[in-house]
Amino acid sequence: IEFYDSFKDMFEFFCKNTTIHGTIRLVCSGSNRMKTAFWTLLLLASFGMLYWQFALMFSQYWAYPVVLTMSMHSEPKMFPAITICNLDPYRFEVVSEHLEQLDRMAEESIALLYGINTSASLFHLHERNLQVQDLPNAGNLSRSSFKLSQNFSLIRMPDHDNRTGRKHSKVGFRLCNATGGNCFYKTYSSGMDAILEWYRFHYMNIMSQLPVIINISDHEEQIEDMVYSCQYDGEPCRPSDYIHFHHPVFGSCYTFNSQGTDSFWTATKPGVPYGLSLILRAEQKDHIPLLTTVAGVKVMIHNHNQTPFLEHEGFDIRPGIATTIGIQQDEVNRLGGNYGKCTTNGDDVNVKLLYNNSYTLQACLHSCFQHIMVQKCGCGYYYYPLPPGAEYCDYNKQPAWGHCFYQLYSRLRNHHLNCFDQCPKPCRESLYKVSAGTAKWPSAKSQDWVRQALRHQNGYNSTSHRLDIAKVTIFYKQLNYQAVNESPLLSENLLLSSMGSQWSLWFGSSVLSVVEMFELLIDTLVLCLLFCYQRLRAKTLKVAHTPPIPTVSLALENYRVVEE
Repeated sequence: IEFYDSFKDMFEFFCKNTTIHGTIRLVCSGSNRMKTAFWTLLLLASFGMLYWQFALMFSQYWAYPVVLTMSMHSEPKMFPAITICNLDPYRFEVVSEHLEQLDRMAEESIALLYGINTSASLFHLHERNLQVQDLPNAGNLSRSSFKLSQNFSLIRMPDHDNRTGRKHSKVGFRLCNATGGNCFYKTYSSGMDAILEWYRFHYMNIMSQLPVIINISDHEEQIEDMVYSCQYDGEPCRPSDYIHFHHPVFGSCYTFNSQGTDSFWTATKPGVPYGLSLILRAEQKDHIPLLTTVAGVKVMIHNHNQTPFLEHEGFDIRPGIATTIGIQQDEVNRLGGNYGKCTTNGDDVNVKLLYNNSYTLQACLHSCFQHIMVQKCGCGYYYYPLPPGAEYCDYNKQPAWGHCFYQLYSRLRNHHLNCFDQCPKPCRESLYKVSAGTAKWPSAKSQDWVRQALRHQNGYNSTSHRLDIAKVTIFYKQLNYQAVNESPLLSENLLLSSMGSQWSLWFGSSVLSVVEMFELLIDTLVLCLLFCYQRLRAKTLKVAHTPPIPTVSLALENYRVVEE
């Protein structure tokens, strides 16, 4: 601690010896008050600009901005998971009668709307019912009291366009709440879309009669009935390379390389010969025409151990066509924490996932919606898994579930439900860019021998004029992949560096100059305490004792100290 006789002495010593530029000008021009005032204002302005810049830096730092950095990597990697579906859902025998009734209702509705007399054979002449054994209540299901509701008939409604003045018509069906009020029409400008949605609405009510878990492993079609040929990297696929599941809309599905742990699926070279090549059955013999209007095969490329949401991300393979699909992988790494909302594995998400696979945004959104659906409507949406203790919606038990569902789904689509707030993106995910090319396959001159070869090897039976097969090849265009990484725009090191640059710009000094300023502050506080102590002590001595008459020089010195 430096002891000074006065604050003036302390300030002069600081200005003459500090490393801060410009302070010496405050004391070296004592005789020129204008120059002293000028440098005082200049130093104060510099201090103001410095701390204004500091405020901008800290406000930017606490906003936690990120910058994207892109890097290229080249290394052998695992082939992605591939899911294919035949767009031919099973007609379970326990609900086959209801499906036939629904087909007849659809025929009547189409005839009423468009005057088309559709034959009943169009819908269920070649149907193939799947009888699932070991169902204890199968007899009760077939003789259940379920009845198709006639309260959701398709109707045509006129619509006037105020902008063009033209009259249009919309097609839809009416939905009401449990008391029969608050009704609205679920309408579409396209009659085709209205019929498909109306059919799916009844279809979900019919399928809700089935048990939640059905073991179809003993009755599933063999993969040879759907995949005539499968090769990866020139080697034939093995039975352990795929898993089977059934989708209520997309039918029988197979996922290749679902776990991504087998070294057989390691991609070592790019190009068509080293990819996955499939020859698929794409016939429409058992097709349900009002469940989907697409014929062919549904394909989706996705990450391993991930639930394929084919209605959102899949694409269709056309029959009679050879499709080559080149894929390019991108990897995205998000920071999370203060820099953004993301989750590593979903454990910190408030939504309980209803899927057994790894966390994805779609899995979280579907689970969140299903939980809200069960809470608000009293039943679950048939296309999503059920929470424990819940049941699927059936308008024989919950007549107003359609009214509740479509309102909730509209709120979800408009981001009015909190599912998007509760479901963050994964902190790390792989995305696949897809580019496709098509050609007629087999060609007119080669189709005979191709079909003969398939007939002898796979039991294929078809006329040469029927487009019921398709070929698809999926391959890596390049093994190098692009990684997009988030990094802080203003990290702690960069913040300190920027602050040092600003301090040097305005004062030409370093962090040691800051220590000098703290030293000045401490000296000021100590000097204040000493002066206060001396003043209090002098007052106490003056009251207690009458001071003797000292010599002149001593009296003047004590007087000066006391007065100061």
